[in-house]
Amino acid sequence: MANRLANETSPYLLQHAHNPVDWYPWGDEALARAKAENRPILLSIGYAACHWCHVMERESFEDEATAAIMNEHFVSVKVDREERPDLDAVYMQAVQAMTGQGGWPMTVFLTPEGMPFYGGTYFPPDDRPGMPGFRRVLRSLADAYRTRGDDIGRTVASMREMYESPRLGSAAAGANGALDATTLHRAFATLVHQYDARRGGFGGAPKFPPSMALEFSLCYWARTGVTEALEMARDTFLHMARGGIYDQVGGGFARYSVDGAWLVPHFEKMLYDNALLIRLGAHLWQATGDAEIRRVTEETIEWAVREMWSPEGGFYSSLDADSEGHEGKFYVWSLGECEHLLGADAALACEYWNVTGGGNFEGANILHVPKEPATFAAEHGMSVEALAAVLARARAALAAARSGRVRPARDDKILASWNGLMVRGIAEAARAFGRSEYRDVAIMSGSLLFDALVRDDRVLRSYKDGRARVHGYLEDHAALGLAALSLYELTWDAGWVERARGLAGSIERWFWDDASGTWYDTASDQEALITRPRDITDNAHPAGTSLAVDLLLRVAVLCDDDHSRRRATRVAESSAEPMVRYPLAFGHALTAADMLVHGAIELALSGPPDGEDFRGLARAATERFIPSLVMAGGASTAGHGIALLANRPMQGGKATAYVCRGYSCDTPVTDPAALAEQLRSAAPRRVPGATSEAP
Repeated sequence: MANRLANETSPYLLQHAHNPVDWYPWGDEALARAKAENRPILLSIGYAACHWCHVMERESFEDEATAAIMNEHFVSVKVDREERPDLDAVYMQAVQAMTGQGGWPMTVFLTPEGMPFYGGTYFPPDDRPGMPGFRRVLRSLADAYRTRGDDIGRTVASMREMYESPRLGSAAAGANGALDATTLHRAFATLVHQYDARRGGFGGAPKFPPSMALEFSLCYWARTGVTEALEMARDTFLHMARGGIYDQVGGGFARYSVDGAWLVPHFEKMLYDNALLIRLGAHLWQATGDAEIRRVTEETIEWAVREMWSPEGGFYSSLDADSEGHEGKFYVWSLGECEHLLGADAALACEYWNVTGGGNFEGANILHVPKEPATFAAEHGMSVEALAAVLARARAALAAARSGRVRPARDDKILASWNGLMVRGIAEAARAFGRSEYRDVAIMSGSLLFDALVRDDRVLRSYKDGRARVHGYLEDHAALGLAALSLYELTWDAGWVERARGLAGSIERWFWDDASGTWYDTASDQEALITRPRDITDNAHPAGTSLAVDLLLRVAVLCDDDHSRRRATRVAESSAEPMVRYPLAFGHALTAADMLVHGAIELALSGPPDGEDFRGLARAATERFIPSLVMAGGASTAGHGIALLANRPMQGGKATAYVCRGYSCDTPVTDPAALAEQLRSAAPRRVPGATSEAP
């Protein structure tokens, strides 16, 4: 029989709808029962693509004996962390405080009032060295709740004290230092100190795609001319693109690599990772013109459109790591399979992707590229173009064969913030690469998001099967606002600016708190939890705070909104010192700080956007990477609300470009080559004190 989760839309919750556990979704019904019966709450948080979530379900939640213990002693609540990041953040903070680590599945035991008193991540069904079995944990905690109330009370008191302490990056926590060019130099120097020069990325295993830190590194290069910053970003991207973390057959990046060489991925594919890497790839191509970076970026977009795009527009959330109950089964190959499928291309392709009889993952092969393509081609007496033709045929043959395999499960809910990141990435790639089909995808997806998920400038979090649900968080409002601005720069339709301004206004109205001098992750009218969550760190994806700073700074430039500028500056400055000490946790915040410190590079294109002279100027603006570029385009007329265009008429009846930076403007130009030269002089430009030395 189905349990209460059968009425949910989340694919993760629906996966548990036929467990023998008497699951509740988070809500009043579960909390009321816990209080009425004085039962502790067993809160289990995970997500659909989580490998160990599936393992714990098979081992424990599908087990009748384990379910019987849960049903007898606890009110069991299952939460999709992707739909409810607020709950995840609140209780992850407790688990990390109790155990020193966190992750998913997350298992937390709460009082009926919602206060945590014990927690962990994955529990095996039976005792293992260093890991208590789940059934023993359940019995012990049920007994402790009945008989050792004082012990539980002391734990709850310590948790309450933790939640009530001042938050990092809030006015209550005090000033964190000046935000100036020195902040950026010191943050970059810390990144250099942590950089893996041999394999790219930062630190050892596991390795996650550091897309936001690399975006900051790229901005730093463009501002300072420090070549090491560009090399870090470019080389890390290429190491990932040649590793097993990148799907060499179908495109798209896996969540992370379990080793330090990007070889063995944790095979789940998340929308947000690929969204951030698409944007980084487009910017890297503008900076380097590297054909391999462009190919991988375009293949990742094509993967997203092929496998993650809904018929309505909008992108699904993730692909599972498992297929037929085995992690990675969909993606790996035997030598015999490759030789059979690739025919005359087999020997070259297998050598290129290092396919061997012994394999590199449980007896099979994860395709990867151990040697630089140009070097490999030279060693085989062929051009890079000839090698690319062989590999294209091989990819097509392997993709056709793989289409007959059992595919990993897909989480087909559409999340606002993740889609905002993807639309922004594809829109910027469409502009950089001049790809009209990418433009169409970005516009269609952005239109769906605002039609399905935005009501009176308030965002809903999740959309599936025609139903939008869950109040949106700070990250949802800010990410959709930034997507709207990218669509404006792609279409010059001022309606997108109005949408972005509306969301910026909602951020100020519903998420700002005067007492703490911060934005919170939840709106003031959302469900009150045991604490109001606020996470300022850019972890797997940008924090709501850094996205909001980015959005308000851009709106301030476009619309000459001094209030937005002051508010964004105040929030960014409150985290200045943590940015220096932990740049990997503040990658997106640092790119926003770049705009604060150095100012935006402003480009106004005055004229009809459908004219060839206007299009020529717009193309010139895509020829290189410009940090903190803010653009406006269209007729220089009053009433559109875009101050960046005001009083900037066409010259001589031709579309005209105005480039401004640092409160000074260049001479208006009508020639694309002249505009390109002005933008070239805008960045890179050296900043006094720029350094790549470790602190």
